[in-house]
Amino acid sequence: QVQLVESGGGLVQAGDSLSVSCAASGRTFTFSSYAMGWFRQAPGKERESVAAISSSSDNTYYADSVKGRFTISRDNAKNTVYLQMNSLKPEDTAVYYCAANPLKWGLAFIRNYKYWGQGTQVTVSS
Repeated sequence: QVQLVESGGGLVQAGDSLSVSCAASGRTFTFSSYAMGWFRQAPGKERESVAAISSSSDNTYYADSVKGRFTISRDNAKNTVYLQMNSLKPEDTAVYYCAANPLKWGLAFIRNYKYWGQGTQVTVSS
């Protein structure tokens, strides 16, 4: 059983920064073989891809709405993926999920992600 555990969500003001983390575990799960992604879902909207990173960090993806503000990174030695969020806006308010993708391509596509975290709430006040 693969488990993805998120931490770091919370309530911040517009313009502030926040970093969220996702730690992966599982007896047969090899973290370094999976691409990792961050997704978010706001009330009344469908889940969307925010950022993703390949297994060796050689490729990244960012949604246009977060380019220049968010940075995804990973530490394979710690089985952890991070999302640094700067210059937060009220429109960033959503439940944020991390997920694992066993493929070497298609980082932005939700359908390629096999394992998902529990989600963590990020709220940005104006």
